[in-house]
Amino acid sequence: MPYLNVRISAVESPESAEKVVDSLMKHTTEVLGKKPDVTSIDIDFVDPAKWFVGGMRMSERNAVTFYLEIKVTDGTNTKQEKAQYVRNVFSDFEAIFGEVTPASYIVVDDVRADSWGFEGKTQEYRFIQSQPL
Repeated sequence: MPYLNVRISAVESPESAEKVVDSLMKHTTEVLGKKPDVTSIDIDFVDPAKWFVGGMRMSERNAVTFYLEIKVTDGTNTKQEKAQYVRNVFSDFEAIFGEVTPASYIVVDDVRADSWGFEGKTQEYRFIQSQPL
């Protein structure tokens, strides 16, 4: 795991999408220690005329904004790792898109292990099964 959903106030382009995926995969793997083969990323480019920051359309600004939510299993990352992840991703988005509004949010959502999973098994189940008797 994890699952990442990112919304970006920019015109959609395959090049930007690839750069975003590369950045998110890098930091999700290297900083948060997540397995790449079960990391799922959903990217949504939003019309800047339909995204408002401070009451102003992003199409009227010379900047981009974004919202990233990443779901990870509760207790699997430290505060320091999450803080580093937020810094790295924000910095990469500035490198990809240029000016990024300060009101761009990254949410690391710690989900209880018994509340989510993949391949039909919760993370709690996986943990219990990995323990010796």
